[in-house]
Amino acid sequence: MAGSGTGGALTGIDWSERTVVVSPGADPYRAYLDSLGSAESRRTMRGCLDRIAQMLSGDPDTSGEGQPWHLLRYEHTSRLRAAMIDAGWSGAYVNKHLAALRRVLKEAWRLDLMAAEDYQRACDLQPVKAQRLPVGQQVDAEALGAALYACDADPGPAGARDAAVLATLYSTGCRRSEIASMRVSDYDAAERSIRIVGKGNKERAVYVTEAAQARIERWMAVRGDAPGALFCPINKAGKLRRTGNRLSGMTGQAIADLLTKRLVEAGQRRHTPHDFRRTFIGELLDAGVDLAITQSLVGHASPATTARYDRRPARRSREAVDRLQLPEA
Repeated sequence: MAGSGTGGALTGIDWSERTVVVSPGADPYRAYLDSLGSAESRRTMRGCLDRIAQMLSGDPDTSGEGQPWHLLRYEHTSRLRAAMIDAGWSGAYVNKHLAALRRVLKEAWRLDLMAAEDYQRACDLQPVKAQRLPVGQQVDAEALGAALYACDADPGPAGARDAAVLATLYSTGCRRSEIASMRVSDYDAAERSIRIVGKGNKERAVYVTEAAQARIERWMAVRGDAPGALFCPINKAGKLRRTGNRLSGMTGQAIADLLTKRLVEAGQRRHTPHDFRRTFIGELLDAGVDLAITQSLVGHASPATTARYDRRPARRSREAVDRLQLPEA
């Protein structure tokens, strides 16, 4: 948050006179990120905190590491919240950044860098109330079929792997980080189930369709029974990447990249892994599956989050409008 010595861009604090946190062991930024359970969460929250540090300093190249978060008070955090809103950020986007801010301030308090009263006041920020329609697109059967055909046309091991990944995405609605973190020991062929450790370190079981299992089994014949990741990176020579005797894991970004690659090869519009998740939820609710069961399958903490993907109210509204007759000219 160091600026030119004239003070923070938003806070008005003279950061040139601050006491900089030098020790990584006493850095609330590092302590907070280290407490998160997945690399995907750490990447997301690191981005939030870095953007906040950039807003506070006016320096687009700064990061939140080693910065004096403990100096922030309520007048600074409330001004920061207003600046996010004024920048046109969505309510959900603002609230995600405020959640990261509260957590890093909590770590500052835990590290005895901040008094309890200062911490509580700085965190006393109302969430931004906003309701938005879910963004993204539905994945239609034609696009998925074309992408799978592109995978089948690839005779190498990546073709079998990518087809299995696409089938698993479509039939489980898993997050890309959850697909990347699957281990072969989590896969139960007899039950057609995969054990997932999702957000908040919560375990759940997801189930694949028979067609999806056939794709997974085809990949397993290539993969073999080595321990490690269910889906692993493959180098340009077609070799499965290993760490010792275990197959290495993929990243969430690698899952997104292979999805884009196969859709482009098939001449289809691009989709994100979350589009598959959105489609999975919508298809289940359209089929009359109970909201609570759908919530459990996708690992949402609240049924309200799952309900946002329910397409039936929009369909009923459209059908109601279709009853109107526009007079002919």
